Amino acid sequence: MKICKKCIQPDTRPGIFFNEESVCGACLWEDEKKKIDWSERKKELEIIVNNAKKSNAVYDCVIGVSGGKDSTKQAVTARDELGLNCLLVNYQPENITELGRKNIENLKSLGFDLISIRPNPKIMKKVTKYDFFNYLNFVKASEFPLYASTYIIAEKFKIPLIIQGENPGLTVGTSLTGVGTDSDALKAYQLQTLSGGIQEYLNVDGITEKDLYFFHYDVQKLLDLNVKGIWIQYYLKEWSSTGNAEFSKKYGFQERENIKPEEIGTYVPFNACDSDFVHVNQMLKFIKFGFGQCLDHVCYDLRDNLMDRKTAIDLVLKYDGKCAERYIDKFCTYIEISKDEFWQTVDKFRGEMWLKKDGKYYNGFHEKLKQEYDNEISHS
Repeated sequence: MKICKKCIQPDTRPGIFFNEESVCGACLWEDEKKKIDWSERKKELEIIVNNAKKSNAVYDCVIGVSGGKDSTKQAVTARDELGLNCLLVNYQPENITELGRKNIENLKSLGFDLISIRPNPKIMKKVTKYDFFNYLNFVKASEFPLYASTYIIAEKFKIPLIIQGENPGLTVGTSLTGVGTDSDALKAYQLQTLSGGIQEYLNVDGITEKDLYFFHYDVQKLLDLNVKGIWIQYYLKEWSSTGNAEFSKKYGFQERENIKPEEIGTYVPFNACDSDFVHVNQMLKFIKFGFGQCLDHVCYDLRDNLMDRKTAIDLVLKYDGKCAERYIDKFCTYIEISKDEFWQTVDKFRGEMWLKKDGKYYNGFHEKLKQEYDNEISHS
């Protein structure tokens, strides 16, 4: 198993890239950012913005939003700094939290037009259950309407510009899987989760193509309309998880209060505030690949020089993969399965990094981190 020598990301992430010096793709991207001529990027963005403003559309751009830290920054930046007339599109997750509702209402109160889309909840329950049993990634299907709804609205309203936030392929280091390192967000369908398409969901418990209208978009129709899609991260020098949270709090974004890291699997209070099911799915990611959201978050902070490696390892060993039973209970109730059925399914997907000793599983990746941590302690 490889562990990035700059952050502590393992090579168990699907599609992850490491160079010969054991540096992961996400850290390599951070190094590349230091070489970027941001003044040239700004000029490029200005041309895109000016072209959007010249159209006869009611709106200059459309932005997919959750009300979270990143989408709040996208919306405010597009309107206040770029001078664009924005339409916001919100895909509402199943079992949205009260905090998630408040953050969406906050965006509205800032003076934006907003369309909220919620696909048929009966269909969402079916595909969620299917993805749990077939992938142990029950949010897989929700990624489709999360992206596609914005593109569909752009087509229907003939809006010339789609603004997405960050390119996940760059942020986690899997950009070589197809989505690329440029600014073109029309290629979102090539992202790791989306690249498989929706065909497998057809006929799942009677699901038809009409039921999945908001699950896919037609790239060619957008190209024919001269619609452009961009990742705004590509053009903004100041873009980071913590930085976006601090920016957005100035505009009314609220993070989780009084969090207990041992219950949500991370020390970060501003992530995925609109859904508690995220904590369950991140725990399942931990079982499947050996890491969860705490690992992701410390890697972001390591790259932004907000913590040292020893602190990062300590946090991961304490909190990664943790999830309160009440969240698991809530999910089992939602897809109508028993806790026994839940855990039996989980064990079928347990990754190779899990080793067994005295009848108990332990995480081999964590063992390697612990060895490094102990060495740091002994030499300090």
